[in-house]
Amino acid sequence: MLKYNSSYLLLAIPFLFSGCSQRIHSDLSNQDTIVVKPVVISEKVEFDSDDPAIWVNPADASKSLVIGTDKAKDGGLYVFDLQGKIQHELVVKGLKRPNNVDVAYGLKLNGKATDIAITTERFTHKLRIFSLPDMKAVDNGGLPVFEGETGVEYRDLMGIAVYTSKTGKMYAVVGRKTGPKDGTYLWQYLLSDDGTGHVKAELVRKFGQYSGKKEIEAIAVDNESGYIYYSDEQFGVRQYYADPEKGNKELALFATTGFKEDHEGISIYKTSTDKGYILVSDQGANRFQIFSREGTAGNPFEHKLLKIVNVGAMHSDGSEVVNVPLNDTFRHGLFVVMSDDKSFHYYRWEDIAGKELKIKK
Repeated sequence: MLKYNSSYLLLAIPFLFSGCSQRIHSDLSNQDTIVVKPVVISEKVEFDSDDPAIWVNPADASKSLVIGTDKAKDGGLYVFDLQGKIQHELVVKGLKRPNNVDVAYGLKLNGKATDIAITTERFTHKLRIFSLPDMKAVDNGGLPVFEGETGVEYRDLMGIAVYTSKTGKMYAVVGRKTGPKDGTYLWQYLLSDDGTGHVKAELVRKFGQYSGKKEIEAIAVDNESGYIYYSDEQFGVRQYYADPEKGNKELALFATTGFKEDHEGISIYKTSTDKGYILVSDQGANRFQIFSREGTAGNPFEHKLLKIVNVGAMHSDGSEVVNVPLNDTFRHGLFVVMSDDKSFHYYRWEDIAGKELKIKK
């Protein structure tokens, strides 16, 4: 999922007015059922919407794009504008059950910094990578992952997130339908040019505890802080270092209670280089639980629950958020949420934040 890493960072200030359809709550135990409504609902995909990513156009933010998966055996990557309209000339069809998607900026291909959209193609056990904004394949037909695994569904790809280090190295962190419980559920690959202007992937790490309860799909990377978060469904959210050289120690396990069904999509809204919020989809309740990004004083790995937000999107798997102004509608950031009616819902960040959370202006 997208972790936009640029000079757009601005000072965070408290948000001083309530968003549309959002009632103020100072006590988590007393929150009611007010639902935050999206300001845009996208046109529908053909089969089964699942996960979005957001590409911020560096030349004109109002022309930014939302890329969403259509999860089916003959599915695809759909591309939408900020009004939720399908950009038909950019849609990629014929993918074999693309599950999750992420966006990254500046991968060097043929010596040129190239923005990419990367998705997991479950039935071929490959990563598929496309340049942005033209959505042209740059992967020579796909990059096989989890090679050598023989367990049932051990190669069925699901989650994907891209980590871009401060040195510029770019890594794909990949999850799957199921896997071992020995701390090697996720595999991490270094992405680079294969010498022909296409992407190659080199395995650099296997890590990640797994409860065995269900599966691991949602993965998010915090580039600035250098952490990976993932949802161990029906168990909790786990945190690790993103840099493979920092080892495989689990740093935190949180969000272990209060979820109705599955832990799903994870998004990170940044109010500064090291502060902000971690949003986790409480799928069965049609809501997002929001935790502190920076932890608490003396313990950066204690992520307290700050707010619960009910949303109009139904049974949401995937989500993504950016904190930069895009247009007159999304002046403080955009939160995109998959809904199980084949659409993606767009929310203004200020409507999610209310008075309890901060925004960037």
